[in-house]
Amino acid sequence: MRKPLVAALFALVIAGAGVAPAVAAPAPAPAAASTSTSASVSAVKADTKAAAPTLQAVSLAGTVALSNCSGSVIRFPNSADSDPALVLSNGHCLETGFPEPGEVIVGQASSRTFGLLNSAGTRVATLRASKVAYSTMTDTDVTIYQLTSTYTTIKNSYGISALTVQDTHPTVGTAITVASGYWKRLYNCSIDGFAYRLKEGDWTWKDSIRYTSACNTIGGTSGSPVIDQATGKVVAVNNTGNEDGETCTVNNPCEVDASGNVTIHPGINYAEETYQIPGCFTTGNKLNLSASGCTLPKP
Repeated sequence: MRKPLVAALFALVIAGAGVAPAVAAPAPAPAAASTSTSASVSAVKADTKAAAPTLQAVSLAGTVALSNCSGSVIRFPNSADSDPALVLSNGHCLETGFPEPGEVIVGQASSRTFGLLNSAGTRVATLRASKVAYSTMTDTDVTIYQLTSTYTTIKNSYGISALTVQDTHPTVGTAITVASGYWKRLYNCSIDGFAYRLKEGDWTWKDSIRYTSACNTIGGTSGSPVIDQATGKVVAVNNTGNEDGETCTVNNPCEVDASGNVTIHPGINYAEETYQIPGCFTTGNKLNLSASGCTLPKP
């Protein structure tokens, strides 16, 4: 997994400079967020019969920086402005440690803080959690925090709107941006395909997104929203990559198909889909794992 940055730096100290995995070494943060490859597509001629989807210039607005990971302020299609806002990150970014295989955490007390970024990557506020609404590393790799602020408060105070989570399955070839609040950096690529099962150490995730090679995410990008450039909606949460070419080990996930065949893609990175999450939250952004259509793992 794209390990939390503190763990990455600790690995670097223990291993010695120059021998730790490349993902563990912090990369210099760019002076400004780059959107060069996510700019709008060129205008087509008036007589073109079918135009390609217009791509948006995705920014860092609505992303957050955690102490060791990235995340984003999210809402669902049916969320109300008066609802308590939510922050999406990875299960392996949970401040109390990695959830065990099969473990699902619901309603855990938390006062974790998040640095809210604007479109330029400038920190404009500190948001605070009231609890961990949901966290697991089983089938997916996700933590959702409930905040003490509502969407209206955040919008009126800081001019930042939450990112909407798409409630339909993403498709191959979709142009995406991985937006890292920790590094204040954007990675632009496309969805290359889907892994039936993605296995890493003791954890197994279902139907994971595989990126094309341009999204060469690093330590600290864990929990970044994966944004569809055509809609501006969140389709996944960034979480891992095969760093060393090993098979099914920690930081070296392998793909397992429906027949049990195992393959690896050295240097390629992955994300966990989020389309199934909105169906598990009802009126008031309340978690309801018994809701019709909710498929998230249950405690």
